[in-house]
Amino acid sequence: MSPELTTTRPLAGRVILVTRAREQAGRFAALLEEAGGQVLLVPTIAIEPPESWTRLDDALGRAREYHWMIFTSVNAVDMVRRRLEAAGAGVQTLAGCRIAAIGPATASALSTWGLRPEVIPDAYVAEALVDRLRPLVRPGERVLLPRAAEAREVLARELRGMGAVVDEVAAYHTRPARERVSELRAALVGRRVDVVSFTSSSTVRSFAALFEADELRRLLAGVTVACIGPITRATAAAHALPTHVMPETYTIPALARAIVAYYDARR
Repeated sequence: MSPELTTTRPLAGRVILVTRAREQAGRFAALLEEAGGQVLLVPTIAIEPPESWTRLDDALGRAREYHWMIFTSVNAVDMVRRRLEAAGAGVQTLAGCRIAAIGPATASALSTWGLRPEVIPDAYVAEALVDRLRPLVRPGERVLLPRAAEAREVLARELRGMGAVVDEVAAYHTRPARERVSELRAALVGRRVDVVSFTSSSTVRSFAALFEADELRRLLAGVTVACIGPITRATAAAHALPTHVMPETYTIPALARAIVAYYDARR
């Protein structure tokens, strides 16, 4: 590629810190690099199995008892698929459940597996999913909610308020990752980072926990903060981090496009 073409790309010369878990960062990094950005991948979270598979395995063994199965992340889809495969079962085990997905990435993972979600909200947050489910979920219906051990309580609480019987089951665990802290600190101290991107509240919390509050403000002075959506933005604000970039739709491709548009407008 010629130098002229490289420097005309909107993110040319920009370094974007990606804090997403390593196994999920590939698509985001590729989109940023296509726009000329240099990606610094320093995961602040890692996705791991829950402390025990017992509750999830037991719930999946009783899948026919559930009227609904609600997926709020691609991770939950992956873990449920793996546990069914480990038990010698497959997607047909969930054939009797009505399926809901929090957003298009989760819906795509389900579709790839052979499940077509009946419900996908227009805004990809728990509150919007609740609004879509409210006229559909009947009192007494059983709902299986495989999710992160640290997930927000909004969805389960509102479903119970509708009269549903909700089983929340840990399908995975999100832990802080500190493996590359020295590299991250050096990049921030050296003012080599233009954008810090956050794709979930857990990435914000784990990032902020790496620094004292005063140090965090000092290191991010002049750095653009990009958040995937309003929940992540609110978590950033709780750590005194103002959000400069947030897409209208809360997806990874939209976040990449929003970062590109931010710098394209400044050229």
